[in-house]
Amino acid sequence: MKVVDGNIASPLGFSADGLHAGFKKKKLDFGWVVSEVPASVAGVYTTNKVIAPPLLVTKEAIAKGQKLQAVVVNSGVANSCTGKEGMANAKKMQSWTAEKLGIASDLVAVASTGVIGEQLPMKQVKQGLSKIYVNGNADDFAQAILTTDTISKSVVVKDKIGKDEVTMAGVAKGSGMIHPNMATMLAFITCDATISSQLLQEALSQQVETTFNQITVDGDTSTNDMVLLLSNGCTQNPEIQPNSPEFETFSRMLAYVMTDLAKKIAKDGEGATKLIDVEVEGAKTSQDARMVAKKIVGSSLVKTAIFGEDPNWGRLISAVGNAGVSLDVSNIAISLAGLPVLEASSPVSFDEEEMREQLSQDKINIKVNLHQGQGVGRAWGCDLSYDYVKINALYRT
Repeated sequence: MKVVDGNIASPLGFSADGLHAGFKKKKLDFGWVVSEVPASVAGVYTTNKVIAPPLLVTKEAIAKGQKLQAVVVNSGVANSCTGKEGMANAKKMQSWTAEKLGIASDLVAVASTGVIGEQLPMKQVKQGLSKIYVNGNADDFAQAILTTDTISKSVVVKDKIGKDEVTMAGVAKGSGMIHPNMATMLAFITCDATISSQLLQEALSQQVETTFNQITVDGDTSTNDMVLLLSNGCTQNPEIQPNSPEFETFSRMLAYVMTDLAKKIAKDGEGATKLIDVEVEGAKTSQDARMVAKKIVGSSLVKTAIFGEDPNWGRLISAVGNAGVSLDVSNIAISLAGLPVLEASSPVSFDEEEMREQLSQDKINIKVNLHQGQGVGRAWGCDLSYDYVKINALYRT
């Protein structure tokens, strides 16, 4: 597998565009991804019980035929908690997009992100659709889906599946309200391999557990966000079969794309200055290891300590003990920023100057060994800074 330059339209048969339609004052805020042919599709959705109309419309579309040909997205207005009018507007956004492309409405997915509780301005939807192109600037799509993000997030990989070279690309947005269990983000992944929607869903559901479900910024979950995976078969390779070497290759590509995007989301958390990367080994099960890793990276006390560059390992061991998994509390080892701070649950002396230097870096690695079994897990997050409070205190203004 090789990582290459490109964008969401790099796989064969895909195109994309992004532009400013007026949902936001100046920045790009409207875009779409279009496939030449209906593509197999899989989706994973927010765990929030309050689900925004765009997600409901998208889930309904996918349920009808298990195919998609386009995804249309706006940022700036979430169209969430907007009642019957909001649902009608989401369906209009879907049908207007389908009409422009000359395809059936149930081949169009809709996504919105931004402020909750505001009706979708349909004038801006019309304006966006009047200016958008099938073969537009695909790089602009990654910008058009952003809200409080500071950077766009994308990745493209290639690999051989059988005799054919397959391309997979992903873009994502997510900066605040990011928490484990697939919420508070948008991610779109395209591929040109031939694979059924059923197998695509299996691959996506498997990989989400160790990627997007393992990131957290602030412990809140949104009402709008999802991951959509489309594969249109434009390489015309033989269809990928379950439990085959080709499926293993496809899953490996997907794992790389989703892990890369998850880490970029965590690093770009609102107000973040540092990426926190937690690795846990020696747990009884991998699920236990993932739970411990998420507990550490989600701890506000750990986040603030990392922001303050304070080697307070007591906050780490406290988070481990609060993870709700089986532990031998007498035999836990922890290293912070590459330096051991705990062995056999007892303090280890470390060089304070070296620790200060390590904690000043923009990526902080925390490793935990529970000495209980073979389970391993990983999670990503960011520190909690003064700017996080500023950003969210003024989100609507």
